[in-house]
This record gives sequence, C-alpha cells and structure tokens, in this order.
Amino acid sequence: MTTIAVTGSTGQLGRLVIEKLKARVSGQQSIVALARDPAKAADLGVEARAADYGQPETLAKALAGIDVLLLISSDAIGQRVAQHRNVVEAAKAAGVGRIAYTSILRADVTPIGLGQEHRATETLIAESGLGFTLLRNGWYLENYAGAIEGALHAGAFVGAAGDGRISAAARADYAEAAAVALTGEGHVGKTYELGGDDSFSMAELAAEVSRQTGRSLPYNDLPEAEYAKILEGIGLPAPVAAMLAQSDVGASKGGLVENGRQLSVLIGRPTTPLPAFVEGVLKGL
Repeated sequence: MTTIAVTGSTGQLGRLVIEKLKARVSGQQSIVALARDPAKAADLGVEARAADYGQPETLAKALAGIDVLLLISSDAIGQRVAQHRNVVEAAKAAGVGRIAYTSILRADVTPIGLGQEHRATETLIAESGLGFTLLRNGWYLENYAGAIEGALHAGAFVGAAGDGRISAAARADYAEAAAVALTGEGHVGKTYELGGDDSFSMAELAAEVSRQTGRSLPYNDLPEAEYAKILEGIGLPAPVAAMLAQSDVGASKGGLVENGRQLSVLIGRPTTPLPAFVEGVLKGL
C-alpha cells in the first residue's frame, strides 16, 4: 500500500488536489490530508492529520508511514524557506520516499521576486537525498478574477505587465497535474514547467472581457510603483502590493510565459481556455 499525503489540504489548491487524487487512486494507494486544523479537513473524506509548517513537532507524527508527499508551498512569504525546511527534514526523518513540490515557473531563472524562496526550497529538496518531482506552476487564471471585477467597476484594467504574455491555467488544471505526478510512474527526478496552452497579454484579457460584456474596458499599463500604490489603495498590505506589482514587471520580462504545453500533456487534455474562465467569472458576479 502506497500512502500519499498532501500538505495545505484545506487550501484552495489542496482541496482540489485531494479531489483529483480520490478520482485517480488505485486499491493499492491511500490518501492523507495534512492540515493545521484537521477538523477543517473532515469534509474531504480521507484520513486527516495535524501538520503545521511552523511547528516541527507536529510534522514527525503527521508524516509517519507516508510514502509520497505533496508539499504545497506555504503562503507565508518571507518565512517559506524555514517552513519548507521543517517539512523536508521531517520527511527525511520519517522515511518519506518522494516529495513533489509546487514551485514557480522556471524557478531557477525567473525575474519574479517570488522565485527566490522557491529556488531555495528546490535546493533543500534536491540536497535531502529524497526522490523528488518539481511542479513549477505558472499563474492561476483565478488570480485575475479580482482584476476582472475591479475593471468592471473602474472602467479599465490596470497593471505593470506591459506586453508580457501570461500562460495561465485554472487551479484545477494544476491540481490534476499534481494528482497525476503523485499517483503515476515515471515522475521521480522530473521537473515540469507548467502553464496554460495559450498565453495572453493583459490587453488581450481586457479585450476578452470587453467582448463578453459589450463594454470598452482598456488596459492601462503603469509604472511599478504607481501600480503598487493603487493596490495599497484598495486595501492590500504594502508588502503584498509591492510583491504583486513586481510580479507584473516580471511578467513583462517573460517570467510567466511557457510554450512547452507540459501541463496539457501531463493531464491528458487541453488546459482551461481564457474565454471559458472569463465567462465563469462574469456569471459569478
């Protein structure tokens, strides 16, 4: 029996991964949901164990008997490396056979600042001696749901991405890729650069929303600092606003485009197209 565990199982990505795993596991595979509060994982329909990235004492018990572990990256920007190190060290001590990690697209060379912590985590995993699979995820289409709603209110999209192309895919697409890598053969030692089949610029996103709404919603490109101030103005903490603005600039330098279509190959179907995503967002508003 192979036991597969997923950290951050009650988060948006984690829940989808558990759902996809349940549809794929064989009779010789079982699933464990790891969460800071196992009670929040009760509705997932699998065994749940307490595990907190920041509390190493919880990790040894949580990882006992685990063969394959999906480490979903922490959302604590600035603390990720220390937290991920706790998980990797606990996995090694527990005898976990392989770690799959949700990294960022081309983590080794990305111009996006978030890549620094992902690079460091990839190094920790590689140096652990454990088997590994690196899932270098591009941007989620869902990242733009708020921008669409905001543009409908403000009459325009804003950002600092220039003409940079973005190979975004739905969160469910990345979750399915993780489930494939966790349950299938041939993924040990592999690094996957994952993105949507078709890329788009922010101007093209604005044009698609304009087409579907019948409104004229332009994209206004701004300097990084000005965009960060706008994000602060809608209530985001300054460090988060700065991170998002810098990520946009990284996109303008090619940091979010990926034409290899490894994601659709891995999941065996096309990724979610931009028009379908936009339609879903608009229906939900």
